[in-house]
Amino acid sequence: MAFCNSCGASLEPNAKFCPKCGSTVPVTTKVPVASSANLPPIPAPGSTNALKIVLIVVGAIVVLGIVLSAATALFFTRIARHTRVEENNGKVTVHSPFGTVESDTNPEEVARDLGIEVYPGAHPLKEGASNVHIGNMHTVTAQFETDDPPEKVADFYKSKISNLNVNVSDDKHYTLVATQKDSIVTINIEPQDGKTLIHIANVAGKGVAGHESSD
Repeated sequence: MAFCNSCGASLEPNAKFCPKCGSTVPVTTKVPVASSANLPPIPAPGSTNALKIVLIVVGAIVVLGIVLSAATALFFTRIARHTRVEENNGKVTVHSPFGTVESDTNPEEVARDLGIEVYPGAHPLKEGASNVHIGNMHTVTAQFETDDPPEKVADFYKSKISNLNVNVSDDKHYTLVATQKDSIVTINIEPQDGKTLIHIANVAGKGVAGHESSD
């Protein structure tokens, strides 16, 4: 409620003159009070610095990822440029900065490099034949087929391999493993479509058999 400054009489809202003494009522201007809800939030002490640190760390991780990706791409590009592949009659030779890898899929050539006698009368199969040289490692695998039963083939290799370590027989499936000087020979024998399939793998290299070769 407003009052007259001259006589103290009560004034009606928005009255311009006092009804008692006729004095002019001064006009008052309302100053808007800012609400705390409309004010921008005051950042907590140190929050700006924390945000900057987070942004810096994220930026550093992104830059590091880009640099590593570029370095990896450059590394493999150089390897590809210095890698050369040669192929001749089923024999593939790969020359790379890490050494030379030679692979031969000719079954007759592979059979000669097995280092173990082939079952008499068995003929080599092209699938499964490989002759790979990687540094000091030499891996030869070959598959053969014969009309003789699996037990006869197994008996043949048992008589030929004196240091047989494993001999597993299960429903005419045989696995023979022998450790020779710096090599491991594995022979799998199994019946297949009325014939006997023989798979021989010879992995040779210094220390492969778990002991060093003697001079």
